[in-house]
Amino acid sequence: ELPPFMKMGSWIGGDRDGNPFVTAEVMRGTLALQSARVMNFYLDELHVLGSELSLAAHLADVSDELRALAQRSPDTSPHRAGEPYRLAVSGIYARLATTAHALGVEARRHPVGVAAAYGTALEFKADLDVLHRSLVSNNSKVIARGRLRVIRRAVDCFGFYLASLDIRQNSAVHERTIAELIDAAMPGTSYLALGEDARIALLTGELRNTRPLTSPFVKYSDETRGELALFREAAVAHARFGARVIPHCIISMCKGVSDMLEVAILLKEVGLVDSAGRSSIHVVPLFETIEDLQASSAIMDRLFSLHDYRRLVDSRGGVQEVMLGYSDSNKDGGFVTSGWELYKAEIGLIDVFERHHIRLRLFHGRGGSVGRGGGPSYDAILAQPGGAVDGQIRITEQGEIISSKYSNAEVGRNNLEILAAATLEASLLAPKHSAPSDAYLEAMEQLSALAFKAYRNLVYETDGFVDYFWESTVITEIATLNIGSRPASRKKTRAIEDLRAIPWVFSWAQCRLMLPGWYGFGSAVETWLVDHPDKGMPFLRQMHREWPFFRMLASNMDMVLAKSSIAIASRYAELVRDEKLRETIFGRIRREWHSCIETLLDITGQDRLLQGNPLLERSIRNRFPYLDPLNHVQVELLKAHRSHSPDEQVLRGIQLTINGISAGLRNSG
Repeated sequence: ELPPFMKMGSWIGGDRDGNPFVTAEVMRGTLALQSARVMNFYLDELHVLGSELSLAAHLADVSDELRALAQRSPDTSPHRAGEPYRLAVSGIYARLATTAHALGVEARRHPVGVAAAYGTALEFKADLDVLHRSLVSNNSKVIARGRLRVIRRAVDCFGFYLASLDIRQNSAVHERTIAELIDAAMPGTSYLALGEDARIALLTGELRNTRPLTSPFVKYSDETRGELALFREAAVAHARFGARVIPHCIISMCKGVSDMLEVAILLKEVGLVDSAGRSSIHVVPLFETIEDLQASSAIMDRLFSLHDYRRLVDSRGGVQEVMLGYSDSNKDGGFVTSGWELYKAEIGLIDVFERHHIRLRLFHGRGGSVGRGGGPSYDAILAQPGGAVDGQIRITEQGEIISSKYSNAEVGRNNLEILAAATLEASLLAPKHSAPSDAYLEAMEQLSALAFKAYRNLVYETDGFVDYFWESTVITEIATLNIGSRPASRKKTRAIEDLRAIPWVFSWAQCRLMLPGWYGFGSAVETWLVDHPDKGMPFLRQMHREWPFFRMLASNMDMVLAKSSIAIASRYAELVRDEKLRETIFGRIRREWHSCIETLLDITGQDRLLQGNPLLERSIRNRFPYLDPLNHVQVELLKAHRSHSPDEQVLRGIQLTINGISAGLRNSG
């Protein structure tokens, strides 16, 4: 049988980046909830399976191993004495019920007797395989491919924990934790004052050191105790559920080799990295900003050159996972530059990994809105540079689109088939994948630089832009919604730099500008055409036809611009009290919006947006009669609310319009 090639994971209960409410207790409770769901599923299915496998011993042969399994069953009922399959199933049920009880899950039905718990999900699967082999070898293959097959496949995919849980935390928190531990263990070190080289030397030495770094006699800060508690809970989870339950520790805002080594030290401290250099968890860097993406290849190259870290990679099958962040890179440098720097980072990483003979697995932190890396998954996977997929890929599905993609079984199956098909196709085509021409790469580099300049000039260098953003969008009102897991800003300021990417993108979607999904492209193309009259528009059209990456970039802008409305956006601009500021900034945005549409249509050869995708065009157009009135109502409610209206119904109305607009736009946050 083909082994399961798709595994489910989750960040719910493990993502601590910016969320202090995710604690060791929360992670323990999360795994308990997941385990309860999947264990009850197994028990319910086994109960029904027992009623289906009514084959009598004198009518159907059974294998010797099935007969032995039936004899070990605690079921002593005379009604099942001649039914070895039912005896075997009742024995499996009894063992699983004991296992569930040990994991804190109470079975809905009492087993027929007491039996020893399963040590691992593999033991449970082995007993199910005995049933399968006996049925197949005795002309009951049709029965074996029914409910029994469903249970066996489920065990392969979900184990006793349903979905693996990733741990994620910001590198700055790990840095402070390690600094406190080292400074307490080695007074006078002043870890935070050390340079990168000195940190690397110190941390690699600690990896080889067998003595514990923590001490029960030191009173650490609440933050450090919280981090240590979470890692210890991860070790407990490994002991209870197996190593696959928490397979990754992701480092947000990873900026250097020391960030990776710090996590390795914390894993070593709780026994998830042993003295022989074997690691039970993948240490995964998350490169998010433009600067970090540009440095990613050099960081991984230096990391792999360290013998002590290389041992950890080898212990994980020679596979190193790298996560790429789409949201923060977009907020940092704009849509065009973010996409291009991500593409270049992948090319650089592929080269580094090939030189070190390590297999690269990319984890794409994308989805939702185009400003956060969203867009058609099939096209996005096929647009990866050659060698980036290599038979495996990890992607995130954002919370706000889970219901639309997976609440219906058929729709969910179709989405999973798309992901699987794209991964297979990209992997099989990799040897034949021809790199884009140097001329295309050079042109894209130039377009990216021009778009970056235009975007940064508006967002970070224009006086009053921060005020314009806070007054012309619903960013303030979003904070009142009971959604999301983190505050809108990393710090208590109004600065764009401190704003999280999700509310940034969400706010622009609500006012129908979708600015993070296109700004800078139009002026970049116009300037490029002036600078390269010899190539001109025919060259860009050819690049669009022949290069999947550039075609996907244009396609995503095509979709996001089709959902935007400059007329409705102008109503939100009226919320800005400073008339001069309003006219200056919205005037620039309006000019860039028109420029972007004109250049995009010229490059794609379309007469209107989404002309090449009539189904999506019709779907979006059919939503406008419902969306547009919601936007107009929202503007009026915002005016009333910001005039210090005491009516709580006004705020409630704003919240309802936010929800309605988000649902209508679909990939909006």
